[in-house]
Amino acid sequence: MTVKKVRKAVIPAAGMGTRFLPATKAIPKEMLPILDIPTLQYIVEEAYKSGITDILIIIGRDKESIVDHFDYSIELENHLEKQGKLEELAEMRAIAEKVNIFYVRQKEAKGLGHAVLCAESFVGDEPFVVLLGDDVIEAEKPATKQLIEKYYEYENTVVALINVDDTDVSKYGIITGDEVEKGVFKINDMVEKPSLEEAPSRQAVIGRYVISPKIFEVLKNTPPGKGNEIQLTDALLGLTKEESVYGYEFSGDRYDIGNKMGFVHANIEFGLRDPEIKNELKEYLKGLDLDKF
Repeated sequence: MTVKKVRKAVIPAAGMGTRFLPATKAIPKEMLPILDIPTLQYIVEEAYKSGITDILIIIGRDKESIVDHFDYSIELENHLEKQGKLEELAEMRAIAEKVNIFYVRQKEAKGLGHAVLCAESFVGDEPFVVLLGDDVIEAEKPATKQLIEKYYEYENTVVALINVDDTDVSKYGIITGDEVEKGVFKINDMVEKPSLEEAPSRQAVIGRYVISPKIFEVLKNTPPGKGNEIQLTDALLGLTKEESVYGYEFSGDRYDIGNKMGFVHANIEFGLRDPEIKNELKEYLKGLDLDKF
């Protein structure tokens, strides 16, 4: 049986962004920029660079600016064209022309598992990608593409793994598994945000998944877990009872922009990669008198 092509992605973007208040009172967290690009755009770009053609963004209330950002802006585009700013114009149009983007509203905040369940009619019976906006990954080959390749190889759900410090295990879903090849693990157990004493390992699932459509039936029967929310981690563990689920230690630099320190790290390091400002930024950082702070 030929495995179906992975062509659809789901991006949950309905969170309140309370860690970044007061900025997120009026601006969706996903629209906060790393340099001059909204964080959500990095996620969308990773998806289409990985061969995704259709993207569903799960939004909540007061997220209309997300819809506007990925749409055509006729007035702005006409202005850029009249000014002869054709490079900027091409960049503005790029995403709207490369992928089909759809939206659905998550009416209640019931957790990541519930958000994914909102995508059932969009996904149908196809494998699909889930990308979480709190994880921005800089990689020579997009992390999502790496996972899709492993999905084709194993013909089963694949989740992205990183190794975390003891102090961070309570922030993630933690797995145990048998290594079937270097960096690839067949998962036996998953625990959502365990205490250090409860954590079965230091291997954590982060926000990239290639998932079998069987997950929807499992999600419908997954009771609320940690935080009284429907946890995707719990559903993935349930899926292991029906088919294999694999974890993959991808290659690339991952930034957790769901917290202020990770967000600052991302801005500094992306700045150091930007040819327009990197030299000036390097000189600025070298000249900082840290004793002033």
